[in-house]
Amino acid sequence: MKLSHLIVISLIFLCTSIAWWFLGGVIVHRTNHVSYQTGDSVSGRWGPPLLQKHPVARYTSSSGSKVVLQPAKSDVKVKLAYQPVKMGLLWHRTYGVQFEGGYTFTNNTAITQTLAIDFDLPAGNTMLDKINFTLGEGEKARRSVAAPEQGVITDSVQLAPGESIPVTVSYECRGMDEWRYAFADTSRIRDFTLTMSTDFTDVNFPVSSPTDRKEADKGMQLVWKYEDAISAPGIAMEMPRELNAGPVAAQIAFYAPLSLLLFFGVIIITAISRGVSLHPVNYFFLAAGFFAFPLLFSYMLDVVPVHLSFVIAAACSLALVCGYIRAAAGHFLFGVAVVSQTAYMVLFSYSFFFKGLTGLTLTLGGIATLGVLMALTAKIDWSQKLGVVSPRLA
Repeated sequence: MKLSHLIVISLIFLCTSIAWWFLGGVIVHRTNHVSYQTGDSVSGRWGPPLLQKHPVARYTSSSGSKVVLQPAKSDVKVKLAYQPVKMGLLWHRTYGVQFEGGYTFTNNTAITQTLAIDFDLPAGNTMLDKINFTLGEGEKARRSVAAPEQGVITDSVQLAPGESIPVTVSYECRGMDEWRYAFADTSRIRDFTLTMSTDFTDVNFPVSSPTDRKEADKGMQLVWKYEDAISAPGIAMEMPRELNAGPVAAQIAFYAPLSLLLFFGVIIITAISRGVSLHPVNYFFLAAGFFAFPLLFSYMLDVVPVHLSFVIAAACSLALVCGYIRAAAGHFLFGVAVVSQTAYMVLFSYSFFFKGLTGLTLTLGGIATLGVLMALTAKIDWSQKLGVVSPRLA
C-alpha cells in the first residue's frame, strides 16, 4: 500500500469522525430540547421528588421555652407504584405513593400539657388526595379539619401526665425520580419502623439500606427499623433507571470513531497480508456504511422502540459494509469484515445500553484484536509487503 493511500484513508477517517461528532451534538441538542420542553410539564402533572418529614409535637414548658417532642412510637407504611412516562427520547421516572403513618405521642412531664402536633406535607407542586389526619382512636378518635399553613398541618391536644395519644396520617400523591423520609438532624428516634412495598425489584437506596428485605408480589418489601437512634439516617428510594434512548444514541455517535479505527486497522493489515488491493475510494464507502448505523439508529428512535431500532440500524450497516467488502475483495476479507464489524460496531455500541460495561468491552475487544492480528501476521515478511525501511547491512 502506498503512503499516499494511507494519508487519504486517514483523511477519510477524520472527516467521518467529525461527521459523527456533529451527529452526536445534534442528538444531544434534540434530547435537551425535548427535556426542557417536557420536564416542567411532567413535573407539573406528577409532582417533584417527594420528601416526607418525621412529625413532631411542641409544648411550652413552665419556664416559657418551647420544647420539641418526638413520637414515642412510629409505624409507617409506604407503597410505591412505578409509572414511568416517555416524552420524546427520554423516560421520566414518575411514581404514585400511598402513605400511612401511625405515631404515638406521650406526655412525659409531671403536669398536663397542650401538645401542638405538626405534620409536614410533601413540598412542591403536588396534589395530595384522600388525606386524613386523625388524633386518638376508637370512640375518642377525632379527625382533624385543620387547614395546612405553609405546608404544615397542625392540631392541638391536651394530655395528662403520662398520657399517650395515637396519631394517624395518610394520603396519596404522585412524584418523580425518588421518595424520601427525613428526620431532624440531632433528634432521638425511638421505636421507629417503616415498611415500604414496591412493585419493582430494581431498588436503589441513596441514603441508608433497609434492615430487612424480601421479595413480594412483583416487587419488594423493605423494612427500616430504629429502636433507639440519635441522628438516624434518612430513608430514600430511587425509582428504577430507564434506558434513555437519546443519551445512548449520542454516546454511540461520539464513540463511533473508535469502532471505525479498529475496523480500518484490521482490514488494512489483513488486505496487505493477503495481497488484496483496496483503493481509498473503497475505504470511503466502508466509512459511509459505518456512518449509516448511528445515523439511522438516532432518527428511528422517534417512531420505533430502542432495541428494535438498534437491530434494524445494525443490520442495515452490516449489509452495506460486508456486502461491499465481499463484492470488492472476495470471501476471505468478507469473513474478516463480518466478525470485525459485529465486534467493533454492534457489540461495542450495545455495551452503552449497560452502565459500566463500555470500557471493559473496548479493552477486551482491543486485546482480542491484537492477539488475532499477531497470530495472522507473525510469519509475514513486512519488508517484502511494504518495502525495506532501511538498507540491510552486509
